[in-house]
Amino acid sequence: MHVFLTGDVQIGKSTAIRRAIAQLGRPVYGFRTFFTDRESAEKSLYMLPATAERAPGQEDAVAVFSGGRPTPLTARFDALGASANAFTSFDKTAYYFSCTENFSKALEVLLDFVATPYFTGPSVRRERGIIAEELRMYRDSPEWMVTANLLQAMYHVHPIREDIAGTEESIAHIDAALLRRCYERFYCPGNMVLSVAGCFEEDAVLELAEKYFPTVKAAANPLTIREPRTVREHYCEQKMPIAAPMFQVGFKAAGGEKENMRHRLLDELLLDLICGETTDLYRRLYEAGEINATFGSEVMAGRDFICAMFDGESRQPQAVYEALCERVTNLQRQAIPPQDFARCRRANYGRTIGLYGRAESIAGLMAAAHFSGMKDIYYPLEILRSTTVEELEQRLQEDYDPTTSALSVIWPQGNP
Repeated sequence: MHVFLTGDVQIGKSTAIRRAIAQLGRPVYGFRTFFTDRESAEKSLYMLPATAERAPGQEDAVAVFSGGRPTPLTARFDALGASANAFTSFDKTAYYFSCTENFSKALEVLLDFVATPYFTGPSVRRERGIIAEELRMYRDSPEWMVTANLLQAMYHVHPIREDIAGTEESIAHIDAALLRRCYERFYCPGNMVLSVAGCFEEDAVLELAEKYFPTVKAAANPLTIREPRTVREHYCEQKMPIAAPMFQVGFKAAGGEKENMRHRLLDELLLDLICGETTDLYRRLYEAGEINATFGSEVMAGRDFICAMFDGESRQPQAVYEALCERVTNLQRQAIPPQDFARCRRANYGRTIGLYGRAESIAGLMAAAHFSGMKDIYYPLEILRSTTVEELEQRLQEDYDPTTSALSVIWPQGNP
């Protein structure tokens, strides 16, 4: 449940929220935003966790008002007309922006942020609180938990089984000194790639890169995880306040650093062949009401892990799981029909070509090419063009094994 409360000043919104929280008798997540001096033209907007009782500090400020107008703390990008953001996935952290003007100035701001980090006690404490609140909200998301539970069921020791952001206990030990050590160890040119796509002057980009990263420090050696080929458990479940049961099926494959990009492309073809919208299995499950329009598939892959997944809503998730495993076994025994292979390859080739029409996608492809060892960004098209049905059948035989698969289900609360 999400609640958004708004209204005139001083009509009792905050009082109503505090009383409602006190009467709920259950954990409440989210944030409160407020001013400490609303009438002043020079004031700050603060954000605190919904249940926080403490007074805000400067580390909780999210915007500054001057002359009655707000200025976000990301104003350096905003002033240049650039849109900036960042994300962390299982195997990388990315900082990026897009713009239609002032590219060189915006790039300098980005490089300055990355090259000169700002770690202070108050800022780290503020960020710890934000991350802890995000962790709680993710635990309330059935879409996230069905995946998180599946990864914990499939993997024994690989870090992919842990939440990307950690746990409330682990982030409680993070301080400015630890962040500085991590930065010095991992945020070095040997571990980085600067990817630029669009209309720009190449010499200007190289000049800025050399300005902020003049020396090449040795990259930290990546960890080698010895993950067993087996899964920890074949089934896991959880109950949450949802209307219809949700499920996710995973087939765990052996991760291979240099081959993972190729394997990912082959697996995307296989997912279409196993239970894509044009298959008999998809139509049978759909017509029987065992799946609906939410059904889909994806390949999750990183430097040393890869798994193929099917997900959706179903009141009979075990039946869907068994049907998928049976389909895999039948394809292994009977071979892939050449006409089905040709159709799926054409469809995937068309979808992949579409990526090259957007600057954002090209920048992402260049970064992926660097980290995965691809010779250029057109490698995916080359793989799709040259892949044979025999190669796909070999991939199916070697890495799609029902004994190394798992089913994760989120049941509605009250479900027997």
